Amino acid sequence: MIPYSILDLAPIVEGGDAARALRCSLDLARHAERWGYQRYWVAEHHGMPGVASAATAVVISHIAAGTSRIRVGAGGIMLPNHAPLVIAEQFGTLDSLFPGRIDLGLGRAPGTDAITSHALRRNLAGDVDAFPQDVIELQSYFQPHQPGRVLAVPGAGLNVPIWILGSSLYGAELAAALGLPYAFASHFAPAQLMQAIELYRAEFRPSPQLARPYVMVGVNALAADTDAEARFLATSVEQAIVNLRSGRPGPLPPPSRNPSWGFRERAILEQVLSCSAIGSPATVAHWLEEFAKRTGADELIIAAQVFDHEARLRSYELTAGSRERMTQTSSL
Repeated sequence: MIPYSILDLAPIVEGGDAARALRCSLDLARHAERWGYQRYWVAEHHGMPGVASAATAVVISHIAAGTSRIRVGAGGIMLPNHAPLVIAEQFGTLDSLFPGRIDLGLGRAPGTDAITSHALRRNLAGDVDAFPQDVIELQSYFQPHQPGRVLAVPGAGLNVPIWILGSSLYGAELAAALGLPYAFASHFAPAQLMQAIELYRAEFRPSPQLARPYVMVGVNALAADTDAEARFLATSVEQAIVNLRSGRPGPLPPPSRNPSWGFRERAILEQVLSCSAIGSPATVAHWLEEFAKRTGADELIIAAQVFDHEARLRSYELTAGSRERMTQTSSL
């Protein structure tokens, strides 16, 4: 049975605030643990009015402290924003607090705009170009300490799994070269999905961390009791995407009965949301089964941007149940 995981953008909804978003994230993580999800990841974004997980390591600690078994991690840390030693110490601390439960996914994008990148006190152009070297440096801090080298405390000698995240061929090539697991962000940038997976598998070199390729693929999955209800709930994320791509990022809006999309908006949504399962449990189960077969994914990580928290919980519960439908169907 293919594992399902959760990618939580810790959405701040209209009329809400970051405190509420983070309480809802912990509540979802506790439910997800009971529903059998494999891991729970949060992502680093800065200057985004609708995302509460900027201090990603702090949010991971919050989630891990409130759960007991589910793996918790970053999907991901945007490494150009940080010195690798700082990330090694942060995730070494997390692994020391929650041993065997922490994942570290690394991304190359800044996760914000140019002005905010400058406020993070990073030289973006140079740091992005140095991404492979920064990943290797970060890996070195988790190795057993050697005299004369910088010591990460906590960090040295700890087994913190590192993932490479990406939405292009660049990340696939790097993950393959370093022998690391690869997560593709097709939940918002699906254009090069199949090319990236094929490249990663073809070029993969085994490493001490990973003997064979392992691909996790991001999808949007929004389930409700009926197709019509799910499509209605999905208008929240549709509005959020249009607003973001139009330079108007904001909190997650409530769903709309009659969203008025022009040709440009529809083109954006068709492209961004092409890897999305939206509908009743049967509809979502069928879509995810076909998607898993088409990609050969080892794992699916699921994003569900839903305005109402109870509806969001219901969506993830129904989506978890879709794995049972897939298993029953395949055994017939």
